[in-house]
Amino acid sequence: MSIKITIDGKEIETQAGEALINVAADNGIFIPRLCYMRGKPCLGTCRVCSVKVNGWMAASCATPVYDGMNVEVDDPEVKDMQKALVENLFSEGTHNCPSCEKSGRCDLQAIAYETDMMVSRFPYRFTERKRDNAAELIWLERDRCIFCQLCVHYIRDEKTGQKIFSISGRGPSSQIEIDKTLADKMTKEQAREASDICPVGCIIDKERGFDHAIGVRKYEISSIRERILKGEQ
Repeated sequence: MSIKITIDGKEIETQAGEALINVAADNGIFIPRLCYMRGKPCLGTCRVCSVKVNGWMAASCATPVYDGMNVEVDDPEVKDMQKALVENLFSEGTHNCPSCEKSGRCDLQAIAYETDMMVSRFPYRFTERKRDNAAELIWLERDRCIFCQLCVHYIRDEKTGQKIFSISGRGPSSQIEIDKTLADKMTKEQAREASDICPVGCIIDKERGFDHAIGVRKYEISSIRERILKGEQ
């Protein structure tokens, strides 16, 4: 059913039930995202895509549009909340961008640029989580994990459908886990997919490393804003 909504004063005609985050992108309106992938079910774990819907904060990835909806994206309170959420992700982990294999193709790094983050307003915790390099093709740098759970839900054993990745513990003791037996059955292509789906440098394809020369990195070719608005991400 065709409906009309308003985003930042712009009237938009769309279909009822579509995800707000997609409707915005389709109409040239950028909303940051880290745990959402177009075409896949919403996870709603990072909340970075939060906007105002009829005056209330809501995650745009988990909000279906309806007739008469009024959305605010370019709003100071919204912008500050998005920035604070990104800053919190940096403060919870250990993200040393200059030395990270994923610098230049890291979604968290790119969103930090988009939200004008310079330094976190929150105390840095530098939580120590033991890295795991036992799997044949995958290296886990747990300190960088932002618990988006993309790997948990979308990287599975090709034959059994079992989850290769999982999250153990709660709160400060949480960490990403890998099933070594299943991981060692992964093809090189699937290991690369796992590395690519991770929005940070937590899951590393051992055969990849620094495979792009400085100057031709993903977000120097095009910004994450451009990629999202083009439907590439």
